[in-house]
Amino acid sequence: MNVLGIESSCDETAASVITDGKILSDVISSQINVHKVYGGVVPELASRKHILNIGTVIKTALKEAELSLDEIHAVASTSGPGLLGSLVVGLQAAKSIALVKRLPFYAVNHLKGHILAARIKDNNESNIPEFPYMALLASGGHTGIYHVKDIDNIKCLGQTRDDAAGEAYDKVSKLLGLGYPGGPIIDKMASIPGDSIKFPQAFRQKRSYEFSFSGVKTAVAQYISKQNSINNEQAHAIAKGFQQSVVDILVRKVVLAAREKQVKNVVLAGGVAANSALRKHALEICIENDLLLFAPPKNRCTDNASMIAFAGYLALQKSMTSPLDTAPRSNWPL
Repeated sequence: MNVLGIESSCDETAASVITDGKILSDVISSQINVHKVYGGVVPELASRKHILNIGTVIKTALKEAELSLDEIHAVASTSGPGLLGSLVVGLQAAKSIALVKRLPFYAVNHLKGHILAARIKDNNESNIPEFPYMALLASGGHTGIYHVKDIDNIKCLGQTRDDAAGEAYDKVSKLLGLGYPGGPIIDKMASIPGDSIKFPQAFRQKRSYEFSFSGVKTAVAQYISKQNSINNEQAHAIAKGFQQSVVDILVRKVVLAAREKQVKNVVLAGGVAANSALRKHALEICIENDLLLFAPPKNRCTDNASMIAFAGYLALQKSMTSPLDTAPRSNWPL
């Protein structure tokens, strides 16, 4: 089965073709250069760029897969959560193709796409997490822990009460004058040997799966405001301390959930899962607790369409389809 997947939930216009669960193409048109001048995503600009890019991205994905639209058997698209104006573009493109070609259509929850991405088999890769597993989903818009028993049996155990982890990275990067997106910049700075500044963690309570990152962000802001100026050495120490605070609590919570639910497999998902410190610390703590860690390749942690095509493929195998009048949803909790 050849499935065309389309993703446009935020600022990435993406299309992918998967055949029998394997990726044939995965095309992404990034808008980072459009939004970095503003220090974050501008919704109106994002939706306009999606309109300009969606046709070319789909055509490129089909060309790289060496397939024509007539050889596609089903279409999947992100339906939410995300920016409403952005979601409309990809969803309408997918539904139009499904309608004209009379193809099965499946509306994918963006969070589910991230959570299932670690199960995509690459050419020489068979090491994927079996159900059930515990997933830590951390991105610019979402942070939560999910108990995954099957593709249609996913339970959220806890999530952030305020800022998402990736959002906190962006805000701290802006406070330090480092640019956007903040995650890769702070990760690189924090990797340089040197001192670190200790910042607080929220919701360290045992048996709590919830997060809060507004406190550490505020602590960074207060520390910076008390300094006459921030030199490079101080900036590195702030970045390192902030990252340690975030990474430690993320790993602590997902390992706690895995142990208490007696789940052996742990999955990292979402854009923050590309963070090198998070991947390293998670592996160390999982080994200590006799758990198996799984994480997609870094380019599959950030928003992409292969995870959407794959989620659609798995759903369609179970004869799960969506009506063509499916509307985009800015808020769609799992």
